Amino acid sequence: MKLVTSLSKNKTTVFNTALKPKKWTSILLLFITSSCISINEKVEIETGDESVEESKTNNQNMEENNNDNMKLGAFSLSLSVKDLSVSKQFYEKLGFTVLGGSMEQNYLIMKNENSLIGLFQGMFEGNLLTFNPGWDENGKDIEKFNDIREIQTHLTTNGIDAGAEIDKKSTGPASMMITDPDGNVILIDQHR
Repeated sequence: MKLVTSLSKNKTTVFNTALKPKKWTSILLLFITSSCISINEKVEIETGDESVEESKTNNQNMEENNNDNMKLGAFSLSLSVKDLSVSKQFYEKLGFTVLGGSMEQNYLIMKNENSLIGLFQGMFEGNLLTFNPGWDENGKDIEKFNDIREIQTHLTTNGIDAGAEIDKKSTGPASMMITDPDGNVILIDQHR
């Protein structure tokens, strides 16, 4: 089976489901978190000799995928590093530049095109997948996003342990951590 998704007039992405299940899951997660779905996305699913094609609106796609069009904001990897200076130099050699943070604060947010990496020294153990509701990849406010309280309610309603409940009457910055079925920790960190 092959899933072909037309994301724009000039770019088509093909995913081959013959990959090992774990790799397919990782590719699908990457696709979901990093793609921008257009209003009239064209989706084609090929199975053997058959081909099914239809045009769907953004809302129809999200309802069918049962994810209610969640807007999680900017995505980055948050890496726990031993030596912030050494890590900064390494990622600079890969073309990353400092977007935020400071050496004095023991963290740096580094950017290369649309890719973000957070380098954190002594703040947490292990690495995290991080989403920042309300921000784009430049740390700028975005107009439409799901507030972290809505995200937590959605997760809880769908059977995902979302940790200690964030006060639903509160507004503004808040954070929570969840763990995916494979033990990967996800930080949802809203700054506005």
